[in-house]
Amino acid sequence: MPDHRNDPTLPTPLFPGSHMAIDDDYVFLSGLTAEDIQGSETVLGDIREETRLVMRRIQLMLASVGCSLNDAVRVDVHITDLDEIRMMDAVYAEFFEDHRYPARTCTQSPRLYGGAHVEITLMARRRRQGDGHAT
Repeated sequence: MPDHRNDPTLPTPLFPGSHMAIDDDYVFLSGLTAEDIQGSETVLGDIREETRLVMRRIQLMLASVGCSLNDAVRVDVHITDLDEIRMMDAVYAEFFEDHRYPARTCTQSPRLYGGAHVEITLMARRRRQGDGHAT
C-alpha cells in the first residue's frame, strides 16, 4: 500500500492530495509551483527563478525519501508561455548530471496556481536497500 506524505516544510496542500505518494518502487511528487513554497513572492514572474526554486525544493523532497534527481524517470512541466521554454530549460538542465535527463513532457498551461509561471511534477525510481543506484 502506498505511503502518502506531505513535506513538513511546505504548507498543507489546499487540494485533496499529498505532496508525495511512495510505494516499494517509485516516488510520485505532486505538481509544485513557486507559489506552493513559502516566501516565494519575490520570484513570481521570473520563470528562471521559479524553476530554480521548484527544482531545489524537489531535490529536498527526494532526499527526504532517500532519492535524488538522478533517480527521476519522468517529469511533467507546465509553463504559462511556451515562448519561455528555453529560459526554463536552461535552469532545468543545471540540475541533471552528464545530460542524463528523465523522460519529459512540457505543455503550455495558461493559468497555474497562484499566478506561478511553471509547475513541475516528477516520478523517481526508489533505491533498493544497500544499493547506491535506483533499480
